[in-house]
Amino acid sequence: MTAVPRARHRHRNRNRRQVLATGLAASAALAASAVPSAAAGRPGTPTGTGSARTGGTRTATARSGVLPTARLPRPTGPFDVGSTTFHLVDRTRTDPWAPDTAPYRELMISVRYPAAPGGSAPRVPQMSAAAAAHFGGPEGAAALNLGMAPGTVDWGATLSHARQDAPVHPRAGRLPVVLYSPGLGDPRTWNTALVDDLASHGYAVVTVDHTYEATEVEFPGGRLATMRIFDGAPPTDPDAVSALLRKVVAVRVADTRFVLDRLPALNRTRFGDVLDLRRVGMSGHSAGGFTAAQAMHDDRRIRAGVNLDGQMDYVGGELPDGSRLSTVALEGLDRPLLLMGTRSEGSGDYRQQPSWAAFWRNTRGWKADVTLTGSRHASYTDAQSLLPQLARQGAEPGGGLTEAVGTVRPDRAAASTRAYVTSFFGRWLRGHDDHLLDGPSARFPEMVFTP
Repeated sequence: MTAVPRARHRHRNRNRRQVLATGLAASAALAASAVPSAAAGRPGTPTGTGSARTGGTRTATARSGVLPTARLPRPTGPFDVGSTTFHLVDRTRTDPWAPDTAPYRELMISVRYPAAPGGSAPRVPQMSAAAAAHFGGPEGAAALNLGMAPGTVDWGATLSHARQDAPVHPRAGRLPVVLYSPGLGDPRTWNTALVDDLASHGYAVVTVDHTYEATEVEFPGGRLATMRIFDGAPPTDPDAVSALLRKVVAVRVADTRFVLDRLPALNRTRFGDVLDLRRVGMSGHSAGGFTAAQAMHDDRRIRAGVNLDGQMDYVGGELPDGSRLSTVALEGLDRPLLLMGTRSEGSGDYRQQPSWAAFWRNTRGWKADVTLTGSRHASYTDAQSLLPQLARQGAEPGGGLTEAVGTVRPDRAAASTRAYVTSFFGRWLRGHDDHLLDGPSARFPEMVFTP
C-alpha cells in the first residue's frame, strides 16, 4: 500500500466518514470512526494489524500479553442451533464494485437453524480466522464503525452458539425463513447473537454478506474480498454521495433477491425441504434495515420485515432532502414492518426522520415504531453485548463506550431486542401473537412505543 501523508490521510478519512455517516444518517457510530483507504479491498493489498493507539487499550493489552476477548449471550429458545455456510455465484451479474477483477457477483451466506441436540460438532466462531483478523485491523469494521484501535482485541476468540453442519432438529417442523442484512461496512456475522436466538426459536435465518461493501468477506480457501466501494476518490458532492448510496442499496436488494432465487435449490439439496419459503421475512441493521424495507417493496416474496435503526433515504452531504427518499418511503408497504429506533440523533420517533415519517404516512400495512431507551446506533448489534466486556479489559471504542452503545444495560438491551424481533416474526410468519407489540409492556419498560 502506498504511504499517505498524515494530513492528507486525515482529510480523506473525513470525506469517507461523511459519505457513510450522512448517507445513512442512522449510522451515528460511523460518524466518529476511521475509514479504509482507497487501496483497501484491491486484490493483493496487504492488510496488517497495525499498531495500537496509545492510552488505555494499548496499556492493558501490553501488560497482560493477552488480547481481550468477549462472549455472546446464550440463545433463549428451546432448540440448539446449527450453522451451514454457502458460497453463491450469480453468473447473471458482473460484480458492480469490482468489474475489473470479478466477472460474476459472488456472495457468502450462512444459514442458522434449529439443530438436533447433542452431537460432537464444534461451535462455530462468530467470525472465521482471516475475517476476524481483518475485522480487527486498521481497515476492518471494528475501526470503521466503532473506532476500535487496530490489533487490540482477539475477535476470532468469540464463539457463536451454533454447531457446524449439525443435523436439523427432527421435530422442529417446517421452518419460516428470515433473511438478515448487516449495516454498511459490517460483515454478516455482526449480529450473531440475534441470529442464533431467532434460530433457537424455530426459524431458519439466512445471513448475507454484501461483497466489496463489507470490510471483509472470506471465501473458501481463505480468499478475502475487502471493501471497494471507495476505490478512487470518495464523492463529496451531495448528488454524487446520493448516487453512491442509491447504488449501495440497489446492489444489496439485488443480492437479496438472488439469495431468494437460490433458496429453493438449497432447501432441496441441503435441508430436506424443511424451509417454508412461503413464509419469508427479513431483518437488518442500519443500511441492512433500509435493505429489508426496500427489498420488501421490490419483492413480494418477503412477507414481513424489521428495520433496526436504518433510515430509508439517499441523503447527500448535510441535506436531508425529501426528494432523495426511497420508493419504499414514498410508496409504503402493504405488509407489516417494524421500525426499531435508538436514542442516537435523528433516530427514535419516526416524526424526527423524514424517511420514516414519509413511510409512516404512505404505508398501508401494519406498522409500529419502538425506541430502546438509553441506546445508540450500535445497540442493535453484537456491539451491545461485546463492547462492555472488552472495555472492562481496557479495549474501549473511540469516543468511549457510552457513545457507542449508550447507557442501557447490555442484558436488558439484548433481552428486549430479541423479544420484540421474535414476537414480530412469530405474529406475522407463524400466526402466534403474544401481544407484546400491542403497546408498552411492563416486561420491557426500556422499549418506548411511538403512537
